[in-house]
Amino acid sequence: MTAIRPPAVAGTFYPGSAVELNAVVRDFMDHAPTTKSPVPKAIIAPHAGYRYSGAIAAAAYARLKPAHDVITRVILLGPCHRVAVKGLAAPSVDAFSTPLGNIPLDRSAIAAISSMPQVSEFDATHAEEHSLEVHLPFLQAILDDFMLVPLVVGDASNAEVAAVLDALWGGDETVIVISSDLSHFLDYDAAREIDQRTCDAIEHLDPDAIGREQACGRIPVKGLLSLAAKRNMRVETIDLKNSGDTAGTKDRVVGYGAWVFEETGAHKDVETSDAAADNETGTDFEAATTALLERHGSLLLKLAGASIEHGLARNNPVNVDVSTFPDDLQQNGACFVTLYKNDRLRGCIGSPEAHRPLITDVVQNAYRAAFHDPRFPNLTADEIPDLHLSISVLSPASPMSIRNEDDLLAQLRPGVDGLIIMDGERRALFLPSVWEQLPRPKDFLTRLKLKAGMTADHWSDGFQAHRFITGEVKQSQLPDPESIWKQAGD
Repeated sequence: MTAIRPPAVAGTFYPGSAVELNAVVRDFMDHAPTTKSPVPKAIIAPHAGYRYSGAIAAAAYARLKPAHDVITRVILLGPCHRVAVKGLAAPSVDAFSTPLGNIPLDRSAIAAISSMPQVSEFDATHAEEHSLEVHLPFLQAILDDFMLVPLVVGDASNAEVAAVLDALWGGDETVIVISSDLSHFLDYDAAREIDQRTCDAIEHLDPDAIGREQACGRIPVKGLLSLAAKRNMRVETIDLKNSGDTAGTKDRVVGYGAWVFEETGAHKDVETSDAAADNETGTDFEAATTALLERHGSLLLKLAGASIEHGLARNNPVNVDVSTFPDDLQQNGACFVTLYKNDRLRGCIGSPEAHRPLITDVVQNAYRAAFHDPRFPNLTADEIPDLHLSISVLSPASPMSIRNEDDLLAQLRPGVDGLIIMDGERRALFLPSVWEQLPRPKDFLTRLKLKAGMTADHWSDGFQAHRFITGEVKQSQLPDPESIWKQAGD
């Protein structure tokens, strides 16, 4: 029987009627500023009653709308207001509910962080907490299908919060939402002054500049800032107001702000020697992955097939109980699942870096390759007989030391290297299998640049390249998943 955390503040912080709630949220979104800026990896948004802070929150959520069919997992962190907790608390339930419906929790992701000492399971702190709940209707309004990882944050260090966020980081399918209001119950001018200081600290990725009285969600905010600084993220302030600007008097106000964080592709404090990089993508990984696929390749292919069949029947991926599978499949791993129809590409989705159990990555990416690759229409049942697939398991990516394009081309190993290139906001990846269609390094790199939105002759001082290798298992026909339905879960 599915356990559900029911809404605690419907009818108070936001409308309790589904019809009214949907209309209110849609109205906020319709009036939110639009932009062609990249979809953010993380946002900070307020959690007060909608009449006070709904428009500010909507300004941040509007940035996620272009990825409504790409984002399938939301990591949501907020402070505890009612039941104190040490560290970060996850719930035990299977779903969170609002008047707009139920949101399934990503139990696999929660299980993946449960061994971290700062993470515990504590339903009491979730039961009446509003800092997470008020964000859910916005997410339900702008995203298609998604799973939730809700964490209430209590007494925790910046590093402890950052470590959890790093473990859940994921790829384009994952967005991070940090819930926080700003100053509380100051007069209008005093609130504006202190909130501006908080805004400056966020814009400079400076967690140490945010004090106890500046933000109720300062602990998750500071954790995000610590990680964002390490990842060299770009932050933008979307809105900064207080209740005196929205729906209250100006003698005793609460501050609200909205910020978005974008990945730039450049990480700080990452130093990898050429020898270490060669080892990361060398024989150790190749031997281990070959052995893993010899043991479990058939099972992984069946699970991918099961997830696609489940998607056709129920519009979501098959649910797997990670703990029932072999230990080496429970370890975090990164894979791409590629679908072919009559030997032509029919979908390809994957994770460039490991962020969840390999078994989960396979079933999620198989489903997304079939139904969420924006280049193709959703897969239909009549295509199944002509479909075959491959699963590529990726090594960690190693940064390449390159002086210019000729140096990069000289270092590439045709048929061996997968390649990730990035420059500013532009980024693209080719698997080693692409060498089959583009065997010349120059052609390989040129096509990858075009995929990233660069020109064929693009080069700059900020151009970066990372390479990786893969282990691959293929299936000439979509496997019959029926034999593993019970093991895979339903």
